[in-house]
Amino acid sequence: MRLPKGFRAGGTASGIKPSGKPDLALVHVEPEAAWAFVATTNRAAAPCVLRGRALHRSRKTVSALVVNSGNANCATGAQGVADDRRMAELAAARLGLAPEAVLTASTGVIGVPLPVERIERALPALELEDELNAFAEAILTTDTRVKLSERALPGGARVVGVAKGSGMIHPNMATMLAYLFTDARVEADELRARWPGVVDATFNQVTVDGDTSTNDMAVLLASGAAGAVDPEAFWEAVRAVARELAREIARDGEGAEKLITVRVRGAATDEEARRAARAVAASALWKAAVHGNDPNWGRILVALGYSGARFDPERTQIALQGTTIYDGGAVPFNGVALSQAMQAAEVVVEVDFRAGPAAGEAWGCDLTEGYVKINAEYTT
Repeated sequence: MRLPKGFRAGGTASGIKPSGKPDLALVHVEPEAAWAFVATTNRAAAPCVLRGRALHRSRKTVSALVVNSGNANCATGAQGVADDRRMAELAAARLGLAPEAVLTASTGVIGVPLPVERIERALPALELEDELNAFAEAILTTDTRVKLSERALPGGARVVGVAKGSGMIHPNMATMLAYLFTDARVEADELRARWPGVVDATFNQVTVDGDTSTNDMAVLLASGAAGAVDPEAFWEAVRAVARELAREIARDGEGAEKLITVRVRGAATDEEARRAARAVAASALWKAAVHGNDPNWGRILVALGYSGARFDPERTQIALQGTTIYDGGAVPFNGVALSQAMQAAEVVVEVDFRAGPAAGEAWGCDLTEGYVKINAEYTT
């Protein structure tokens, strides 16, 4: 996928991953980009997250991003902080920048020292190009495929996004790295005012296994090379790209065979609608039922009940794959036919609280034996 104007990117194998797969990625934007940053709320946040937060407070522009995959560089003490800073210094030297103009990110195994000397050896030969695919490949961990999305704006500006994420996925945030690049000219203050709301409605609505990781971030960078754009068209494109990436993260959940989409409407507030949708998407009982093609609506109602959203069960309607299965109480439906309908690649739950104007959406995946196997053998 072609990058917007002003951006170049690349990826290579530095030897951090024992598999020898690509594990080092770099983006350069000339001369600089306005940016907005949202990161994990996990208190054990990695040095790259802490450094990113500090830079976000002190700088409205950056010029590069360097990412390693396979090593989280988290819970590695003072040495981890120094290694993260060193990674920025190496990328800055490669591009002729100040280290403070370079963002860092790491993803992978926690508690293992980062072999920064491998990054030092690999960076000089890392080639940058106008395409995003090599970068997208190099940031993956247990993902089975790259995740890319794009939208075009009237006048020629574009929004292009890339993400990684497969396991340890839960709101605030998940084990994801998500980067959106645009050549639209948008001021940093506007990016920072509106980007968190996009993240709340998209990336923070993804759940695979209920674990919120230590290294996660979602970053929006604007080079301005294509000039000014209509603000609402721009944000509509940003939301569309982020939503598509969020869905792909859920679809590629570790061991997943099905995407679960939960849509809630008729709620009192958007936050309550999103909270209710997340609860259903995150329910281990419902995720297992989806894997087994079991239209057990009681598990949906239970999750809605503990979500914290306000609703009256006697007014609520629930549909599964387009078939009403609950409407203020049990309703008759063809269980065999609905079980067959659940064998699709995407299982959709629709809830109407009939209590207000608000709506929300969340995404998850089925719980399979494959998830257990991947995480039982993650470091062994």
